[in-house]
Amino acid sequence: MAHCNHRRSENIDGDFYVDSTCINCDTCRWMAPEVFYEIGSQSAVQHQPANESDRLRAMQALLACPTASIGTIKKPEDIKDVHQSFPILVAENVYHCGYHAEDSFGAASYFIQRSEGNVLVDSPRFAPPLVKRLEEMGGVRYLYLTHRDDVADHQKFREHFNCERILHEDEITQDTRSVEVQLSGADPVQFTPDLLIISVPGHTKGHTVLLYNKTFLFSGDHLAWSSDLDQLIAFRSACWYSWAELTRSMQKLAGYSFEWVLPGHGRRYYADPETMQQQMQHCLNWMTQM
Repeated sequence: MAHCNHRRSENIDGDFYVDSTCINCDTCRWMAPEVFYEIGSQSAVQHQPANESDRLRAMQALLACPTASIGTIKKPEDIKDVHQSFPILVAENVYHCGYHAEDSFGAASYFIQRSEGNVLVDSPRFAPPLVKRLEEMGGVRYLYLTHRDDVADHQKFREHFNCERILHEDEITQDTRSVEVQLSGADPVQFTPDLLIISVPGHTKGHTVLLYNKTFLFSGDHLAWSSDLDQLIAFRSACWYSWAELTRSMQKLAGYSFEWVLPGHGRRYYADPETMQQQMQHCLNWMTQM
């Protein structure tokens, strides 16, 4: 938990604060941008919550923080209600899990509620309040893992829900050698009629993305929105395998239609399919100039 005696001096006075253990993962800043900001390569509080909706988002960010670096001076009386607010609806039947894991450097995880079996996309922390809520929502049938970096507590979710984990064989490590469904090759996999897995090597060799209902793209660390550049981007400074391969993968991905980009790291983005295609081309032009 956060410690007041480690509170950063950059925090504005008030109840909420960020302490010096912050790893600058950006989680709190995109979850509650009206409260948190970046200063000195870490997060801090720029405005105390001005109303109940601001407070809810700040509290959700507090619980999502992978290093428990956010705290409050007063003991929060609404903590149980905030736990109950997870997972947070994104759109339709897609939710943001919260409870980001330090092992994944604060990567976001998502939950798809579907009659054919619910899907957990990448692994959050195995937090009891979240696990209880997922049980109430029908459990987890599949745990889809985009790549090796964001697997976090996958084994605990497997043991608790008896779900099938899905990961490309080029991403298998000692920790994930028992994954039930090990993908291979570069061809797209129509896993179910509404779930398409697309191979996008670049960030890592076996990175894949998941396209749900031709609408929601769960992009892992392949593609995200940059609020600084105001465009879709790939992570040049965090490309562990091949930038050339990543560019080719992005060109392939541009051939698909979708409306949402839901990344592990980076910001979400929503647009109609035509605008999304324009943004993808803008991203590709930017990548070829890097």
